[in-house]
Amino acid sequence: MNDAPSRPAPRFDVALSVFFPCYNEQENVERVTRRAMEALNRLVRQWEIILVDDGSADETGRIADRLAAEDIRIRAVHHERNGGYGRALRTGFAAARLPYVFYTDGDGQFDISELDRLLERIGEAEIVSGYRARRRDGFLRRLNAAGWSWLTQRTLGFRCRDVDSAFKLYRREIFGRFELKSTGALIDAEVLARAVRCGCRIVTVPVTHLPRRAGKQTGAKLRVILRAFRELWQLRRDIRRGR
Repeated sequence: MNDAPSRPAPRFDVALSVFFPCYNEQENVERVTRRAMEALNRLVRQWEIILVDDGSADETGRIADRLAAEDIRIRAVHHERNGGYGRALRTGFAAARLPYVFYTDGDGQFDISELDRLLERIGEAEIVSGYRARRRDGFLRRLNAAGWSWLTQRTLGFRCRDVDSAFKLYRREIFGRFELKSTGALIDAEVLARAVRCGCRIVTVPVTHLPRRAGKQTGAKLRVILRAFRELWQLRRDIRRGR
């Protein structure tokens, strides 16, 4: 176990919690974590990494535990069973200890070295959201995502380019203003919608999207889609009732 090493002055005087929601990402989690450590040492004054293992059936959890044992700034949090993407993000937000929170997926489809693009805008808004300048997914997935983004914004009354982009920076204190309920794919839209209703501002910046190198995407499963629609209508009712 190593304590934080000495290093040159970072670019940003920021203390940042970073977390990765991971489900069966044994081929990706260590590579993504080590790249994050390199970027964070260069960019911010203080950091922690939280690896959220969402009930993985492969070696993801054991790899996360090994990484946490190597550095006191890394923690592993485990779900006994797979609870869904929304539950994994809620766990990460709740586990964060530092004033700012950033998350990106554990599949390595974003370049965490581009975090500086978000940090440069940190004084302008409570949420800085990276949008995929060129999304590296198949046509059908991109079409479905565009339709879902339009529907959630129209239904919940907010605006944000690329709602579901997994490259977002938040002021942690906003999560004390509302309670999150989504367990599935609606979670990003829920955070944005509730935050806007609390008076929070959102700015967006372009970031690079990379092809998936290993593992499988799970968001296109029918049960995931049905759960997202069910949660969307429930959230719409909650927001209209002022909850």
